Amino acid sequence: MKRRRLLAALALLVPAALAAAWLLARPAPAADPVAAFLDRHWQRPIAPQGRPPAGHSALEASLDPRACGQCHVRQYQDWQGSLHRQAMTAGVLWQLRLLPQDQANECLDCHAPLAEQKALVALAQGWSSAPKAPPPAHVPATLGHDGLVCAACHVRGHARFGPPPRSGAPDANGPHGGFEVSAAFEDSRFCAACHQFPEDGPRVAGKLHEDTLAQWRQSRHAAEGRQCQSCHMPDRQHRWPGIHSADMVRRALDVTLEATADGRAVAHLGNVGAGHYFPTYMVPKVEVELWLATPDGQARRLAQETIGWEVNVELTGERFDTRIPPGGSRRLEAVLPPSWPAGSELELRIRVAPREHYERTYRSVLEQADKLDAGTLRLLRQAYDEAVATRFEALRLRRPLPPAGKTGG
Repeated sequence: MKRRRLLAALALLVPAALAAAWLLARPAPAADPVAAFLDRHWQRPIAPQGRPPAGHSALEASLDPRACGQCHVRQYQDWQGSLHRQAMTAGVLWQLRLLPQDQANECLDCHAPLAEQKALVALAQGWSSAPKAPPPAHVPATLGHDGLVCAACHVRGHARFGPPPRSGAPDANGPHGGFEVSAAFEDSRFCAACHQFPEDGPRVAGKLHEDTLAQWRQSRHAAEGRQCQSCHMPDRQHRWPGIHSADMVRRALDVTLEATADGRAVAHLGNVGAGHYFPTYMVPKVEVELWLATPDGQARRLAQETIGWEVNVELTGERFDTRIPPGGSRRLEAVLPPSWPAGSELELRIRVAPREHYERTYRSVLEQADKLDAGTLRLLRQAYDEAVATRFEALRLRRPLPPAGKTGG
């Protein structure tokens, strides 16, 4: 198993092609200020912030999310519980111990994108090109492992950027000289830097590993002006819920369950809420099961289906793709037994494994544990345990069954 291919399977880390696509892209037409802003804002690698303006206090100059949280309390609290905050946990850290720095930096483009973060990671990993001097005062020692921090989206050259204020204009006399306004922060394209691979990016069975923006563009949500932020940052919250959230899963799906006149159990799942495939890419899997539950507490499984895109851990072949496109649906059915006890119920269970692909890949690497040093193995086992721990049941729906033989009413 080739190490680089394996590591790509683990975390779907951004390949060099993505960075090159941003750097080599043609300048956006002047008529599209959002595209022009994003071309500048997401140039990879992000340039170092440089020396803070002379008039900035230590708090204003700091890149520490905790400094931002002094004024932006709600946003900081939201971020603390988000997956963006967890972008540099064990699942990435064990890989960094095996990758050369150039490949690792491709991963860091999304997991810890600031130049200052990359420098701190280089120091922690002992890479030869790590800076010799200690970080300046505005760069906290923890920044390298803080994940996708506030400054990654909102700070360039110590200037602050953000969405249009809800009322009035930015206060130029406020902290850090206020901020520069861009409508890009309310546009789905802002998220594409890490959630949409370029056309020449890695594919399996002809499908891009990450294709979320393109999926959205083909949906009614795009036509109706509903952006990524509409669902994942409602009221400008900074939690970014997704497939890890039972509430988001339930909002995405319209579910019906019935026993038909010809003796079948039928479940129908429609993707009415997600503006992309459900789920959008290869990592999550959703298990849908039909059960016959009897009054004595026993249950018999009648049917099962996995919704998702499953590829092998080498990322060379597709096993199946049962994802539901926006506006699409899937049907699961089973033949009911000829009889059942009075008071029995038909039950639908929907269980989610948000990191299923990672689970399989981590297991495959654990089979080679004798080739890993103790520190790497410890992080890998932690990453596997954390991936398994994200599983949850999103929905359990029950419908009473009529007396046996009377499903037709």
